[in-house]
Amino acid sequence: MESDVGIVIDPIYMEHRTVEGHPERPERLASIYDMLNIGNYRRSFVSIPARPAEKEELVAVHSPEYIERIEATGGKEFCALTPDTNTSKLSYRAAITAAGGLFEATAAVCSGRVKNAFAAVRPPGHHAERSRAMGYCILNNVALGAAFARDRLGYKRILIVDWDVHHGNGTQHAFEQDSSVMFFSIHQRGLFPGTGVFTETGIGKGEGYSINVPIPKGYGDGEYVSIFQNLLRPVALAFEPELIMVSAGFDAHRQDRMSGMKMSSGGFACLTRCLMEIADLCCNGNLVLALEGGYHIDSMTRSVKAVLDELSGVTTSDTGRAAEKARAQKVEYVLRRSIHVHRGRWKSLNDFGIGR
Repeated sequence: MESDVGIVIDPIYMEHRTVEGHPERPERLASIYDMLNIGNYRRSFVSIPARPAEKEELVAVHSPEYIERIEATGGKEFCALTPDTNTSKLSYRAAITAAGGLFEATAAVCSGRVKNAFAAVRPPGHHAERSRAMGYCILNNVALGAAFARDRLGYKRILIVDWDVHHGNGTQHAFEQDSSVMFFSIHQRGLFPGTGVFTETGIGKGEGYSINVPIPKGYGDGEYVSIFQNLLRPVALAFEPELIMVSAGFDAHRQDRMSGMKMSSGGFACLTRCLMEIADLCCNGNLVLALEGGYHIDSMTRSVKAVLDELSGVTTSDTGRAAEKARAQKVEYVLRRSIHVHRGRWKSLNDFGIGR
């Protein structure tokens, strides 16, 4: 049976209400869902029903006390968890169903029912720490999905790639002492939350398994693809993941005022193709993406469609041609620093002869 592309959608995700004028608003997801309904596009995908995550699944990443605190917000009109993160009556339900949607997407991919999957969920997750909400995030969806794959499905090596323009601090902290999960984050230097410098490489047994790529503003499709091909790819092939999970934020798009990056929708398709190629080489194509940021609604929606088209084979991006357009000085800035930090652990990086 030929594998298909799975998609997770659920109306509960739009029931997480934020304050008026908040960037992370239900309209983000409504736009994606509307796009899926145009011309029966949604029928191109296998629908993966979401479910609420169980508390015993959530404690793999979050503390029991924190889960109880979030659960207690249920039914309340408004609770401020942080100055930028609030809950509404159904936010807890939306959050546990976002995590559960990742569990179901991961299980569907790992069982072979679908080859890859995209979870169009909210609230987002990658800033959420063990015991606190942060940066619009309540539960760390991708970190929970990786823990589920490791603990419940028996996967021994999982690669998490975070291309959101902000550093995934919560995801890194969840696994920074764990060599079974590699975390790769490319993000704009100096943005919230201020973490993710080159030298944050993991702790103890996890040393070398956190790879942070903080880049200055102004990087675009060519630079991102070249960094994926020349830094992420050789390390990933050496790590040999059994599953790749992606924190897919689209706030690095050139139209998104959250950042100063120059990515296009086609650029995100190219990044997806890079990861599909790695997944095909390492793990039978096992690839799960989850929505994170992206606050210019039109560009985010176009980017999600570009990613879905790539996953389903409607398009096949030429990553080599995209990388040829990279500005060499910008790419070398990243490769020189990253290879200097990581070559001791990842010998495959020595082949590039940069930073000797």
